[in-house]
Amino acid sequence: MSSSPSPSPSLSARGSRLAFLVVGLCWLAVLFDGLDMFIYGSVLPHLLETKTFGLTADQAGDLGSYATFGMLIGALTAGTVADRVGRKKLMVASVTLFSLASGVCAMAGSVEVFGLGRTLAGIGLGGLLPTAISMVCDYAPRGRGALVIGLLMTAHHAGGILSAYVAKWLIDPVGWRAAFWVCVLPLLFAPVLARFLPESLSFLVAKGRTEEARALAERYDVELPAAKGGKQAAAERWNSLLNLFRGGEWIQTLLYWLASFGGLLLVYGVATWLPTLMRAEGYELANALTFVVVFNLGGIVGMLVAGRAADRFGAPRISALWFALTAAGVFLLSVHMPMGVTMVVVFFTGVFLNSAQTMIYATVSIASTPDSRATAVGWTSGMGRFGAVFGPWLGGQLLAAGNGEFGFTAFAIAGLSSMVFIGIAALRSSKPAARSGADQELVGAH
Repeated sequence: MSSSPSPSPSLSARGSRLAFLVVGLCWLAVLFDGLDMFIYGSVLPHLLETKTFGLTADQAGDLGSYATFGMLIGALTAGTVADRVGRKKLMVASVTLFSLASGVCAMAGSVEVFGLGRTLAGIGLGGLLPTAISMVCDYAPRGRGALVIGLLMTAHHAGGILSAYVAKWLIDPVGWRAAFWVCVLPLLFAPVLARFLPESLSFLVAKGRTEEARALAERYDVELPAAKGGKQAAAERWNSLLNLFRGGEWIQTLLYWLASFGGLLLVYGVATWLPTLMRAEGYELANALTFVVVFNLGGIVGMLVAGRAADRFGAPRISALWFALTAAGVFLLSVHMPMGVTMVVVFFTGVFLNSAQTMIYATVSIASTPDSRATAVGWTSGMGRFGAVFGPWLGGQLLAAGNGEFGFTAFAIAGLSSMVFIGIAALRSSKPAARSGADQELVGAH
């Protein structure tokens, strides 16, 4: 396909329309992913105030960590499962799982059953996002991989905005369970994915279904991925992992992992506890949920701005600066300010916080050689997810100990630590900025 003449305008236009369909379906799937992820934080203030299930602050933190622990499992197993059953089937299964798990939460009569539902939801949520990123990379128009990934990641924050409105509209008149029933509705979207989403080109090539892959690539006017044998690919992945620790590289790798740990601790800690901590600062519940909307609007803007800033000034500098600004914004949220000022602070905190983690992946991608880039970014993301588990738990422990006012400060310290670790790693790095192929390795901030 690549050796053929340039496609005609009609073929390019057709390919763009069909690629838009794939990206659009994945965007909706990630939107529902964001809705399900953020809904717990949106209803949490109500659950604590009404003592639902006799819920305490430390239990609430544990419940928040259950979902992120499930996401860790889902993310770590997604690649293996997708290699066996296909990325399309895994996406359909992930949407089905977190939708049904929300039904478990909606019907839960005890904190244990509710926790089970959140854990199962997390597995589905963790499996969906990396798979969706892989799908849009396969079908993105030529030269538009980075743009498409950035657009896809806005869906996660759009889901966060939707979760706040679902909570505002339903909790008082209907009750918190209705919010989780809304999160079951994406189950109706699963058959749509199964019907209209094509299979991943990478999966088809890996399975030897070359003719089917070539037909799809020609239909969508996209590049056909190069074929690699299973044993060859496995050996390359193992060698790439070992390369992260050879010589003095283990120090660099550890610094990236620590930065990612603090970054995702910050992201998921704030995402889970923002409404509750704002309530603790004296804001009304409706205003606390409005902060979730403003925060995620900032996240959408940040995702679109961060890449351009990194291209101009360098990803390591932007990553360190973004974390410093995030820490300042999160710390300011511990101070009760006029509503208008607080909204501005929440917005800009969302801008910097939600894209600071992505800049870690950009830094790792640029500092890595092409043959180890995917492994380096993947493991940096995986280690960071332990921070995602720890963040919600930490917030619950602080509230349970009567130190809720220290919650924002603790999260700000996590931001500063990530700034320090990524800054030191950038200063130590002596590798040239190998940017080729980096577009499709920024595997999402979450």
